[in-house]
Amino acid sequence: MEEILAILFICGGGTAVAISFSPIGRAIAARIRGPVELPTEELDELREHVMTLQGQITELAERQDFQERMLAQTRERGALGSGQ
Repeated sequence: MEEILAILFICGGGTAVAISFSPIGRAIAARIRGPVELPTEELDELREHVMTLQGQITELAERQDFQERMLAQTRERGALGSGQ
């Protein structure tokens, strides 16, 4: 009986150690530790970068709208011109 318990303890302990060093074990440990606070200057830098990206996305959307309107006008002119 004691030999079986010793084998189970050794195998179970080895499995627990193997899991703790795996990505799953690291994820569980990070979850237990709680949220990570970013330094304020790094957080401010990330916010600034996001604002820049949002501006670029807005500009691209405006350009796409303009191109779509121009394409629609060209198609309308082509449809009107071919009927005459």
